[in-house]
Amino acid sequence: MDFQLISDYAPQGDQPEAIGQLVEAIRGGSQHNTLQGVTGSGKTFTVANVIKELNRPTLVLSHNKTLAAQLYGEFKNFFPDNAVEYFVSYYDYYQPEAYLPTTDTYIEKDLSINSEIEQLRLHTVATLLSGRRDVIVVSSVSCLYGCGNPTDFHATAIPIQVGQRIGYKQLLYRLVEALYTRTERELTPATFRVNGDTVDIMAAFGEFGNQCFRVMFFDDEVEAIFAIDPTTGQRLSSLDTITLYPTNLFVTTKERIHQAVQEIYLDLGKQIAFFEGEGRMMEAQRIKQRVEYDLEMIKELGYCSGIENYSRYFDGRAAGTRPFCLLDYFPKDYLLVIDESHVTLPQVHAMFGGDRARKENLVEYGFRLPAAKDNRPLTFAEFEMLQGDSIYVSATPADWELRMCEGVVVEQLIRPTGLVDPPLEVRPTEGQIDNLIEEIDRCAKRDDKVLVTTITKRIAEELSKYFDRVGIRNRYIHSDVDTLERVQILEDLRAGMFDVLIGVNLLREGLDLPEVALVAILDADKEGFLRNVRSITQIAGRAARHVHGKAILYADTCTDSMRRAIEEANRRRQKQIAFNNEHQQLPRQAQRSGTGQSTLLAGRSTEGVDLMVHLKTEDHYALAADVEAGYTAQSTEGLEELIRRAREDMERAAKALDFTAAARYRDRMYELQQLRETQLAKR
Repeated sequence: MDFQLISDYAPQGDQPEAIGQLVEAIRGGSQHNTLQGVTGSGKTFTVANVIKELNRPTLVLSHNKTLAAQLYGEFKNFFPDNAVEYFVSYYDYYQPEAYLPTTDTYIEKDLSINSEIEQLRLHTVATLLSGRRDVIVVSSVSCLYGCGNPTDFHATAIPIQVGQRIGYKQLLYRLVEALYTRTERELTPATFRVNGDTVDIMAAFGEFGNQCFRVMFFDDEVEAIFAIDPTTGQRLSSLDTITLYPTNLFVTTKERIHQAVQEIYLDLGKQIAFFEGEGRMMEAQRIKQRVEYDLEMIKELGYCSGIENYSRYFDGRAAGTRPFCLLDYFPKDYLLVIDESHVTLPQVHAMFGGDRARKENLVEYGFRLPAAKDNRPLTFAEFEMLQGDSIYVSATPADWELRMCEGVVVEQLIRPTGLVDPPLEVRPTEGQIDNLIEEIDRCAKRDDKVLVTTITKRIAEELSKYFDRVGIRNRYIHSDVDTLERVQILEDLRAGMFDVLIGVNLLREGLDLPEVALVAILDADKEGFLRNVRSITQIAGRAARHVHGKAILYADTCTDSMRRAIEEANRRRQKQIAFNNEHQQLPRQAQRSGTGQSTLLAGRSTEGVDLMVHLKTEDHYALAADVEAGYTAQSTEGLEELIRRAREDMERAAKALDFTAAARYRDRMYELQQLRETQLAKR
């Protein structure tokens, strides 16, 4: 199936030229291409058009989960009939295993896995292995960490079709090998239940993740397959075939497990002999106990805690070779889009070194076999070898991207809305919080939102507490906040639940927040990673989607980074104003289309859900006119009617993604409910 781009908009401004240049370059054999586009210029829409024209499987690489969630929703809206997948780290909390020899401290691995994200990861892999070409995967750098062998994952899949001759017990054995669990109680994802010659199975994830299947046997033949309600058991539809995929990316075949166990025993013997030869008996005993315990678990259950440290044996790889990763599941002609490349590529550079330093200590002191070092992220050289035709997307591309594309950059400075870059104002730090509060009050009165960026997480939290004390509705967001909670915080900001969002480094690149009229940068003169020219430009760009947007830099000195950022902003403003004058257009407020991030919050597909913004007409909320104008009710029945109308209009506004109106109706509904309770209490 080809990519079908669905949008109410056509390319505007300099988008058509950018799309044409990128498509022509990639078709002409250019592997490295840079799209330099200002914030709010529609870079994602440009990339979507390029994907449609090239019609290739695409990996969109992002540097953090919050931005990945937004991109996932945007591409889901652009390509509702195609496969758009989400692949990020499934850890809500992760403390890696480590050993600190200076203090003789062993830190055991501790983690919390988000089951919804795990299912999305598994569905991504299954979709890529299904042979579909109309696939877009939005991923964090998690895609460069070790995954299971794609051959083994595919071999462990269980196709079932009506008329198939398969032993009843053979199916149960294959389900167990795919790490499904037998139960006699309520079915949950990745479980099955047996009742005579009938097997009820709830698939592990994805398109079947919320569906349950009943496979009925007659002797050794599959007689019928039904989709059923997991609660009532009622038949929903009859099916000819289904495919059940494994419940874990590291699943492998029984033969590979047997071979791996033998190889682990051999390497264990070598490592014990090595330690004993050096007179390090404690390390020899430690590695013997730990590995033998893991092997007993693997032989009995098929897995153990920390099984990823033995991945080389299960993958059948030679020592020192790279692990399999998500890139191995893509066809060779895939398209790679690296969003905010100036941040994402340095992450790719740094992953291997940090992981190797930790593993060296674990191996050196007998906590892990040397094979643990082969469970690692890709080196940058290995990433380059697997890299497909690439588009580096950034408002501030870094030196590496510019060098790889030999200085040829596709520039996209004009916004379809006619908005120009926000002006950058420098203000002194003396009295900065009082000055900031005044600016926040002005924005709050207009229902505009404010972003405040600090230099540390602690300052962000302390500032949030201070704003709470002075009555400013606010939240903070940083890397310690859970993945899906970050998405929820951004949704609450858009819905008008609070006015100020405070952050450190997550409020820089890519966030689609047209409600934000002011960006305040504290400690702007603290030269460094968080306050260099690219960071300042990106942070200020969060206000570029508002017609009255501006950025305030609180500083006592003007650093070189500040000066260069202001000069670049002024250069872009001149070009944008000249374009508006030439085409006689006025800047208009950017309208945010539904991002579909609620899909991630709810853990379900957006198929069949209307996520487009509906234009508000004069009578769109006509039912609530009497509520908005104020209310007078002489009876409880009259209040009930007003409450009902307010609730209906709140739901209607929320469905249209007019969150400001929805919040207003919600508050009015609460006021009416409180008045009703007061009247009832007087009786």
